[in-house]
Amino acid sequence: MPTTVHEFEWPDRVVIGTIGVPGQRTFYLQVRTGKQIVSIALEKQQSAQLAEKIDEILDQLVTLEGNPFSVPTSTPIELVDNDQLETVEEQFRTGVMSLGWDPTTAQIVIEAYPLADDDAEDETFPDDDDASELLRVRMPVGTARAFAKRTREIVGAGRPICVICGQPIDADGHTCTLPEA
Repeated sequence: MPTTVHEFEWPDRVVIGTIGVPGQRTFYLQVRTGKQIVSIALEKQQSAQLAEKIDEILDQLVTLEGNPFSVPTSTPIELVDNDQLETVEEQFRTGVMSLGWDPTTAQIVIEAYPLADDDAEDETFPDDDDASELLRVRMPVGTARAFAKRTREIVGAGRPICVICGQPIDADGHTCTLPEA
């Protein structure tokens, strides 16, 4: 079966957003070029790691002599996107993701594969021949920096953390016990 590839070379918009209330949110990676829009579900932790790794790549590139790729050290204000997700029709739930750098186009490259039935037990990277779908997104460095910033903010906007036990505090209350000394 051939792989359906959803490819975005220079997207108009690429964001992480959520639907639902803190503690019950579903995270989405949403990409749009013109009228083509794809939304894939992913875990909060996947979102957080994606932002962290993108910033690591960009921070490393900034240190190259002369900053040849013009990587911004902070988020360009004109690229800040605080808008809600557009209409969400989930394409698939993300399993394995990969992140890379394409120096020929100066873009961060994200690839996301659907969660397979056996992904919980088999963490191997799927072959393109085995995957039914693939989302490939290429982002210029400024867009990638803005994407990472927004993603960190979205992830951090969840439930507050209890200072005693370190667990999330639910909207309907929280009881914890002090850790034993």
